[in-house]
Amino acid sequence: MLLAFDTATPQVTVALHDGTAVAAERSSAQTMKHGEQLAPLIAAVLDDAGATRRDLTAVGVGCGPGPFTGLRVGLVTARTLAHVLDIPVHGACTLDVLAAQAVADGDVDGAFLVATDARRKEVYLAGYDAAGARVSGPEVLRPADAASDLPVVGEGAHLYADAFPHAVGPVRPSAGWLARVLTGRTVEVLGPDPLYLRRPDAVARTTPKVVS
Repeated sequence: MLLAFDTATPQVTVALHDGTAVAAERSSAQTMKHGEQLAPLIAAVLDDAGATRRDLTAVGVGCGPGPFTGLRVGLVTARTLAHVLDIPVHGACTLDVLAAQAVADGDVDGAFLVATDARRKEVYLAGYDAAGARVSGPEVLRPADAASDLPVVGEGAHLYADAFPHAVGPVRPSAGWLARVLTGRTVEVLGPDPLYLRRPDAVARTTPKVVS
C-alpha cells in the first residue's frame, strides 16, 4: 500500500492506494496549519481503509513547488515514515500531478499551463503539452509576466483571472491523484526533496551583530 500526501498548498491532502485503486482519501477542512493537520489525516485515512502503518509498502509525497513551511512538513514526515518503516519514499512535482488529473478528467485537449499560489502576489507556473508532459518550468513569476490565453489549471488562475482568463480543471492537488501517478509512473518520479524555487522568508543573520 502506498500512502501519499501533499502539503505544498494551503490545503493538506492524504490518500491510500492499495495497488489497484485509491482506497481512502481525505483533505483538510481548514487551510494552513499543516503541522497540526497532517498526522491526524494520515491516521484517519488508514482507519478509513482498515489499514495500519505496518501495511504500508511505500510513501509518496508532493515536492512542490510551494511555500517553505508547509512543504517542509510533508517532506520531513515522508522521510521519517519511510525511515521508521524501512520502506521507499517517492516524490512528484505538485504541478505535474495537477496536470495529470486535468488531462485524465478531459479538462484540457491541447497545450496548457498549471499555476498555483506562490504568495507575494506571484504564482508557481509550468507549461504542459496535450498529453500532460511538462515542457517548461516550474518557475515563480508575477501573474502579469506570465499572462496567457491558454487554459490554466490550478488556484493561480482563480486568484489572478485578469492574467489567466481561462481557468479549467482542479484548483488544488489531490493526494489520490498523487498516489495514482506514482503507482502508474505516469509522471517523473523524484526524490523527497523540496522544490522551493526561492529562499524562505526567514534567514539566518550572516554578519554577527557587534556588541559594544
